[in-house]
Amino acid sequence: MADGSLYRLMAWLSPSYPVGAFSHSSGLEWAVEMGWVVDRAGLVAWIEDALAHGAGWNDAALFAHAHRAAARGDDDRLAEIADLASALAVSRERQVETLAQGTAFLTISRSSWPLPGLERLAARIGETVAYPVAVAACAAGHGIALAPSLTAFLHALAANLVSAAQRLVPLGQTDGQRAIAALMPAVEAAGARALALPDGDPFRHCGGLAVASDIASMQHETQYTRLFRT
Repeated sequence: MADGSLYRLMAWLSPSYPVGAFSHSSGLEWAVEMGWVVDRAGLVAWIEDALAHGAGWNDAALFAHAHRAAARGDDDRLAEIADLASALAVSRERQVETLAQGTAFLTISRSSWPLPGLERLAARIGETVAYPVAVAACAAGHGIALAPSLTAFLHALAANLVSAAQRLVPLGQTDGQRAIAALMPAVEAAGARALALPDGDPFRHCGGLAVASDIASMQHETQYTRLFRT
């Protein structure tokens, strides 16, 4: 990794980066209420499925394609991927989650970590953009390779769901860290699978079989008592 790359990734994907990730649970709140996730083992299985078959996998594939387009300076291609990322959301709350975080990330990064690529992205598609596309464009623009960028992004995704579970299930701090450790193979597998994707139509590489997770995100819209936005 080039000088400063690790520092940048740690800053952008830290819980302190104000994208509002703490307020989203990707439907996990409904899953806990329904008794689908009641302990650490269930949480790990839930997140593993999301990374392999659900929204986590889609984000990994979109990230890989967006990073490559941004690295080439292909603004038209990047805009197409951004449109696809928004359209792929299977529920209103999924779309709220990815667009809210992505828009916040783009706004903050343009101010704190400016570069021409982010300005071109904002000019091309506006300031509303899906989270994986925004982070990928920023990483590529700063010359950070795809592999570490994607790993850091997927780790942050998994860690945020673990953090949500600590408030919902609830889980203790030690169980939370055990869950993050147990998820390392799933994060690495999703990253390796996305890295191996050929260039081409990203729509062919996206899709989901994590039906329970999608249903949870839909049902959460009308959940009576909620701690999270999604």
